[in-house]
Amino acid sequence: MKAALLNDINVIEVKEVMKPSVGNGDILVEMKACGLCGTDLEKLQGQYTAAKPVLGHEAAGIVVETGSDVNQFVLGDRVFPHHHTPCNNCKVCKKGNETMCTHYRASNLDPSGFSEYFRVPAWNIKQGGVLQLPEKVSFEEASFIEPIACCIRGLSRSKVSSDDTVLVIGAGPVGLTHLQLLKQIGSNILISDINKKRLNIAKAQGASKIYNIREVDIPTRVKEDTDGLGVDVALIATGNPKGIIQALKAVRKGGTVCLFGVPVVGSILNYDFSDIFNSETSIISSYGATETETKKSLEMIETHKVNPTSLITDRFTLEEFREAVSKATKGEGMKTIITP
Repeated sequence: MKAALLNDINVIEVKEVMKPSVGNGDILVEMKACGLCGTDLEKLQGQYTAAKPVLGHEAAGIVVETGSDVNQFVLGDRVFPHHHTPCNNCKVCKKGNETMCTHYRASNLDPSGFSEYFRVPAWNIKQGGVLQLPEKVSFEEASFIEPIACCIRGLSRSKVSSDDTVLVIGAGPVGLTHLQLLKQIGSNILISDINKKRLNIAKAQGASKIYNIREVDIPTRVKEDTDGLGVDVALIATGNPKGIIQALKAVRKGGTVCLFGVPVVGSILNYDFSDIFNSETSIISSYGATETETKKSLEMIETHKVNPTSLITDRFTLEEFREAVSKATKGEGMKTIITP
């Protein structure tokens, strides 16, 4: 079978590998669609350290083999498998920090979500990490379950409400996913980016204000547009550390800054922390998602409360994976989907 594998920094191989062997509690899934995430690009560039550098975690497909102990799924089931799942029993999980559980990042899709077939470990199945897809949810839609779930968790951790004004820094796929969710909440949405095309999409999808970072000073304009107060929540949907500075300066006194985009290795902030103390600014981070959020994500997709496929600009086959990465790295499109 074909698989896209990371051999070294910026060294991708699409090659023939052995189909994974299925253990007693595992399932084998034939990949039908897998989203290319910004974290995949960071892994390729050696800039991601939050988990093992396995590519492809936004996959959906069909069950083609089950282990002898598997009774939840049968051949032909359409599924979304969550690549990471917590234990739900340790102190960290019980405190509501499930994505910080030591078990959470210990398992993954084998060998990659970007492969014709991949094995889902018994642990993920046992912990409820595999969702059965309704017939009316397409595989492309299902490939958005994980990123939407992550955004749901970030907004929950930020305690966003309908009377909040929220600044989303970054109008890429993650930023625009947050925009769609914020519309459901009823928040007033401001969004910034350097890409005019992405900003125009954000405006068309419901942002009340858009800011081009190359043309205006974001904190100054945000303060002007919020009667001098600043926003209630600033959500950073980019890994660029400059976004963190902009967020800290744009949020109101007593407001919240959410670190959602993954900072690259070696990101250092030069900021006067007395300003944070004197402004009583809350800074939180949000990593990953749990099965609570993946189930909510699937429900929102199924009931058309979000429209993830509106973000798709490019589709490539597995054989064209290098071309897909090249285009995504240049920021020429929005969301890229890989198919067999």
